[in-house]
Amino acid sequence: MKKIGIYISILFAGLLLGWLLFGRTSSDTSEGDHNHDQEVATNQMWTCSMHPQIMQPEPGNCPICGMELIPAGSSDGGLAVNEFELSEQAMALANIQTLVVDNGAAGDQQIKLSGKIVENEEANTVQASYFSGRLDRLYVNYTGELVRKGQILATIYSPQLYAAQQELLTAVNLKASQPGLYNAVRNKLKLWKLSEAQIDAIEKTGEIKESLPIYATVSGTVTEKLVAQGDYIKEGQPLLKIANLNSVWANFDVYENQIGLFKEGQSVSVTTAAYPGKSFSGKVDFISPVLNSKTRTVTLRVVLNNKENRFKPGMFVTATINNVSVKGKTVLTVPASAVLWTGERSVVYVKTDEDHQFFEMREITLGNRIGETYEVLSGLNAGEHIVSQGVFTVDAAAQLQGKNSMMNQTKKETSKAEDSVERISVSNKFQDQLRMVFDRYTTLKDALVSGDSNQAKTDASAFLNALSKVDMKTLDQTEAHEAWMTLNKTLKTAGNALSETSDIKEQRNYFKPLSEGMVQAVSTFGINQKIYNQYCPMADNNKGAFWLSKDAEIRNPYFGKAMLTCGEIKNVIQ
Repeated sequence: MKKIGIYISILFAGLLLGWLLFGRTSSDTSEGDHNHDQEVATNQMWTCSMHPQIMQPEPGNCPICGMELIPAGSSDGGLAVNEFELSEQAMALANIQTLVVDNGAAGDQQIKLSGKIVENEEANTVQASYFSGRLDRLYVNYTGELVRKGQILATIYSPQLYAAQQELLTAVNLKASQPGLYNAVRNKLKLWKLSEAQIDAIEKTGEIKESLPIYATVSGTVTEKLVAQGDYIKEGQPLLKIANLNSVWANFDVYENQIGLFKEGQSVSVTTAAYPGKSFSGKVDFISPVLNSKTRTVTLRVVLNNKENRFKPGMFVTATINNVSVKGKTVLTVPASAVLWTGERSVVYVKTDEDHQFFEMREITLGNRIGETYEVLSGLNAGEHIVSQGVFTVDAAAQLQGKNSMMNQTKKETSKAEDSVERISVSNKFQDQLRMVFDRYTTLKDALVSGDSNQAKTDASAFLNALSKVDMKTLDQTEAHEAWMTLNKTLKTAGNALSETSDIKEQRNYFKPLSEGMVQAVSTFGINQKIYNQYCPMADNNKGAFWLSKDAEIRNPYFGKAMLTCGEIKNVIQ
């Protein structure tokens, strides 16, 4: 019994000691874990699936479109705001592959250029008339007709030439006594391109021809008819443009950062979709010394043999130039399959974590195309991982998760309606008339908000009526007069279109240019009233659209009840 009592005492003593040593630590740890969870919850950010640029520390509604906010990705597994994650299964099913971007020394490379076939200007001829008169007959019936040298193109009645033939017959009778006069008359006819045979025929028959023919001076294809039968023409006036298409030019655009890679005499292989599998050889004949300031390109020309008439002016062609030397230059390149284009932007998808399938969109600047790769000028660094295959699938995943993607990029919306406008001083009378137009505009806007197409049609007519009553005579400045004439035309065109349809969707489409015109008008001239310039980024298929309101409250005329509060105030016009 004593031993049992001793054992029980030892057991209780051990339990008490364990509680003293570990009980408080567990409690403290639990309390710490609880506080950590609260901290994570506190750091949770919320965003809009349609507008990922919106980030708020608590749930609520999107201030732009009014949709309910969702938890942002930044609190999910360490993802940044514009990053998203793909599962291993999704990666395998879509066969998504990545590669490491690396610098490398470029050797001789292959470059492709796009271009178009044009006429060889050196082989072009303008067939002109050498005397004035009436075009009695035109023997060329259509553009594209083949003509041969010496062929009759037209006959012309010329009073001037009629008189010269009479002079010739008179000079023939005086040939023995006045040979100089005779020769002068014959030379005069020769200057008008009459042949020796024609002049001899006039002398022999003694008959004056009322109409004389014009013969083709070259063989070729008629590329343009410049006159019609019955026209009165002047001496030297062009009649037809004739091109010899036995050789043609292929003009290609070369970007300014590629100019140094080409030189005259380089061999070129030309292909076209019209003849799949065939290539045609040529050489660089000319590189333009003038840069096109709009496209930032120069023209590279290749002369092609076209005796078989394969190439047609206007046909698109591709030039492949091999062994383009870029030795000694270290370049960063990416596969062509990794790049997506949207408008002026080029984008790739970067894998941001080596241990996880985290991705984000990255906008880059491209240089030369070198074979099946592109030179990267900016936007990527050596050592980064990019998606090289399955990039469209990755882009679709980004769109579905509301992240930056090819078609959904966080950017500042811009429009003429948001541009700063310099105020022009005008009379109070003109401002009062413009205020009446604005009042009719806001009534029309309210009809579109409520979705009443019939009322909108009526209000559009009332708007046009108020617009017609604006008196331009009240504008005493040339600048103001010209500005209003331009805006008046814009407002009238949009208003007429809106008043002629009862389709609410079409009315809302026409309301966009009408609103842009009104924003310009009230910003330029003022109406002595506080006006809110409001904007919806989702209107017009996500292109965005403005409208004006007397109130700060957002009531969207482009969606009505469907998205009544979608929008924001861009600025206030005083």
